[in-house]
Amino acid sequence: MAASSKSSSKPKRGGEEIRDSINKKVLFYSALLTLQYGAQPLISKRFVRREVIVTSSVIACDVAKVVCGLLLLARDGNLKKLFKEWTLVGALTASGLPAAIYALQNSLLQIAYRNLDSLTFSILNQTKLFFTAFFTYIILRQKQSIQQIGALFLLIIAAVLLSVGEGSSKGSTGNNPELVLFYGIVPVLVASVLSGLASALCQWASQVKKHTSYLMTIEMSVFGTLVLFFSTFKSPDGAAIRQHGFFYGWTALTWIPVIANAIGGILVGLVTSYAGGVRKASFDFSDEMMTGIYVPLTNQGFVIVSALLVTALLQFIFDGKPPSVYCLVALPLVISSISIYQKYPYRIKKKEA
Repeated sequence: MAASSKSSSKPKRGGEEIRDSINKKVLFYSALLTLQYGAQPLISKRFVRREVIVTSSVIACDVAKVVCGLLLLARDGNLKKLFKEWTLVGALTASGLPAAIYALQNSLLQIAYRNLDSLTFSILNQTKLFFTAFFTYIILRQKQSIQQIGALFLLIIAAVLLSVGEGSSKGSTGNNPELVLFYGIVPVLVASVLSGLASALCQWASQVKKHTSYLMTIEMSVFGTLVLFFSTFKSPDGAAIRQHGFFYGWTALTWIPVIANAIGGILVGLVTSYAGGVRKASFDFSDEMMTGIYVPLTNQGFVIVSALLVTALLQFIFDGKPPSVYCLVALPLVISSISIYQKYPYRIKKKEA
């Protein structure tokens, strides 16, 4: 009896060791992803000059996402299988509309990067959680718990507070308040609406069309690049590219945000692959902006909340700029909102027999 009990306990210990090892890797890669996510607004603002044409920077990021997605698919051994099963009609149905929406969204975000401080941008960017919840309910009838609805209202209060505060002459520290409002706050809020719509469409494609997150990343990046390419025939950015060249205003440092974006995609893929089981299949489609590849639901709250703190710290260290009063009030509201939203998901009530 004793021998049998010992032998039965060995697999359990082995399973626990494997589980602990995987959890450590998930935590390690999530910490790295937090640093990337928190630093991305700061490095984009510092290393992308105002002369850089917005369309060129968005296309470069999309190319980096395609390379990242292909590498992750090859790493998982799914590249050949997906290539055989892939069809243009299926890709257009699943990824065509979200790609066009994301192309516009990313262009708006590039404009907002240049006219907002990093922390204000990061906080306002979290309003996409509200719009994702709204559009997933409209499109997928995905319900929210009472706690989640309360958390979303906290998020909106924080966004309104920050928008009114930073857009006023008193709130905008040294910047033209009209520039901050119309070229910073408005673009990031419109981008959040577009992100929510595109995220809901992506979730629909994942559930109905059975598209993987990596494949959708590649498809949307390719389609988005094509949309931007054809837009250059009529857009001001297109005229600027024809006059000055695609890489006008670029320096060696401009590649840092692009490469960081791609590294973030690789880190998300690693977190996703090591999370395993249910967590590997559960994606929150509201956090694709920074990396273009989706963050697992169970790790998203940790990453976003920690990244907001990282952004505030880095902004103070490198720019010497402490958070404004409005940011100090809005930040705990956003952190509380995200934490509550992740902790209390909607649960379907079992019908009594």
